[in-house]
Amino acid sequence: MRHTLLLFRFLKPYWRWAALAPLLMVLEVSMDLLQPRLIERIIDDGIAKGALQVVLTTGLWQVGAALAGLLFGMGCGVFAILAGQHFGADVRAALFRKVQSLSFGNLDRLESGALITRLTNDVTQVTELVMMLLRVMVRVPMLMIGGLVLAIVTSPQLSFIFVVVIPVVLVALIAIIRRTFPLFGEAQQRLDALNTVLQENLAGVRVVKAFARMRHELMRFGRSNDALMAQNIVAVRISSIAMPLMMLMLNGAVVAAVWYGGVRMAAGNLQVGKLIAFVNYLTLSLMALIQVSMLVIRISRAAASSERIEQLLNEQSEITPRPATVVQPAKPAGQLAFEGVSFSYRGGERDAVLKNISFVAEAGQTLAILGATGSGKSSLVNLIPRFYDASGGRVTLDGVDVRDYDENTLRKTVGIALQDTTLFSGSIRDNIRFGRLDASDDEIVAAAQVAQAHDFIAGFPDGYDSIIGQRGVNLSGGQKQRIAIARALLPRPAVLVLDDSTSAVDVATEARIQSALAATASRQTRIVVAQRISTVLNADKILVLDDGRVAAQGTHTELMKSSDIYQEIYASQMESGNGAVNHG
Repeated sequence: MRHTLLLFRFLKPYWRWAALAPLLMVLEVSMDLLQPRLIERIIDDGIAKGALQVVLTTGLWQVGAALAGLLFGMGCGVFAILAGQHFGADVRAALFRKVQSLSFGNLDRLESGALITRLTNDVTQVTELVMMLLRVMVRVPMLMIGGLVLAIVTSPQLSFIFVVVIPVVLVALIAIIRRTFPLFGEAQQRLDALNTVLQENLAGVRVVKAFARMRHELMRFGRSNDALMAQNIVAVRISSIAMPLMMLMLNGAVVAAVWYGGVRMAAGNLQVGKLIAFVNYLTLSLMALIQVSMLVIRISRAAASSERIEQLLNEQSEITPRPATVVQPAKPAGQLAFEGVSFSYRGGERDAVLKNISFVAEAGQTLAILGATGSGKSSLVNLIPRFYDASGGRVTLDGVDVRDYDENTLRKTVGIALQDTTLFSGSIRDNIRFGRLDASDDEIVAAAQVAQAHDFIAGFPDGYDSIIGQRGVNLSGGQKQRIAIARALLPRPAVLVLDDSTSAVDVATEARIQSALAATASRQTRIVVAQRISTVLNADKILVLDDGRVAAQGTHTELMKSSDIYQEIYASQMESGNGAVNHG
């Protein structure tokens, strides 16, 4: 419940709607509480005494009260929905902003399936609770207290029934709360696992089909699905006890009231109208308790979801700016340096993937990085735009530690194209200008021409307005990579990182991309993680990584004389004639 209350801060902008809903509910409940009193008057003062005028007048008042209650109830529902749905939208937006602000390290720990569950199912659970509370947080206590007071006023002799029933109901409700809360929390965790399996299969459906692993994946999904089903059955089975238990208490109380009231009527100590009014007030009070039981179940589910939402909202990015954040110079030169840099994904020295890396790439130079699988090439380039922070040493841009840059400023200075290309649903034009929305059509075409993407784009019926399917499924791997390179080039970054971003491109096209990059007027510093030896031959400096260390660095000519590892790479590719080297 603590976490649920914390989320109510999102209701603050909609306090008028949130206040109007319970206010209208007060009026509706007042009309409901008036009904038994009017029924008592019709029976005892009208029918029993043969006063038809009293029956008609009171009946009209009863109809009017019912209509008024209907209008007040409808108004309460409308404002509760307005407040609740805006609340839910704001919570989802806050969670999405939080996810966008988290570092790669945070996202490595938080599974995407769990994040999707929190932004969808968990928010839905809490939103429904808010709408329910706005309708019943006044109705339930008012009906319980109002019904109890009016029942005592109507017939003090029958009021002992409340003393017996209410404590039993409260004990049962507390037991149900304590039992169901952890069960619904576990159910949400199992939903996370199910969403993770589902997302992996949707993203990797081609791999599943290629290896004929559909049966295996069906079994894996089935296990997660069955686990979620079993957990929900246990939780709902226990919570479902609440409703029949409440109805048992209600019916038992009504029977007791009618039996004892009948005895009092036979003795001439109680009127028929008062007995009927008492039974109505008793029913209203106990029905309110039934609503409490339903609310308890909903709170149990929503509290578990709320706790998970708060955990994500309170997650702190592992990448945080230093107190004295500097401003990027108007025209960054692009000098890049690693000074004794070490890095570990887990923060320990023993599992470091980079160890004491030092090099300098002068402004405008091309630095190529070679190395075997797992040598740390991608980990190294991920430190440049500060996707991760170095565990030791420092990375500098124009002599300034990248940790002293504003995060957005740094990433506008460093453009990056990755081997695993991500494109978004929309047009090719929108994907290329993703990092610079104000780019003109001529600038978009120019970037595409350098990336050797213009010709195939122009060959599409709609050209740059052609729609890319989800994750670019209607494009080849090489086409997607060239669009990604154009996207990285368009903002004209001072440092351009190409992380094996031409692995799906043929040698001739890659050569044209290199030539076009060399011919561009604005010469940026380029960091190229190379797959082919032909890519690095003309680099100003080549960095050879081996087991997370710099094994050698220099030009092609220098390394052919001084580095055995480089010589092996060169020889293996030249002999095979494919111009490729294993990469990580």
